[in-house]
Amino acid sequence: MSFDTKQIQSIARLARLKLSEADREKFAGEIDGILNWVEQLNGVDITGIEPLTSIAAETNRMRADVVTDGDLQAELTANAPESVMGFYVVPKMVE
Repeated sequence: MSFDTKQIQSIARLARLKLSEADREKFAGEIDGILNWVEQLNGVDITGIEPLTSIAAETNRMRADVVTDGDLQAELTANAPESVMGFYVVPKMVE
């Protein structure tokens, strides 16, 4: 598949870009090069190769999901200038 300047102009219009004729020709050549490279990749024999999600075959180390700290509301608000029902009271910043 090759791109011409008319297709590049259509793509540029969809992307709301203004391209000069020289830019359209330049991008058409660049996209053709990319598509040729992809065609070369399509020619590679990959039979018997498992798809990878990562090159490192590691699994996540999981820990037990247990509460280790908690119920410290009174200690956390003890040094606050003012607290109500365990919450910090701060001045209103937005009206």
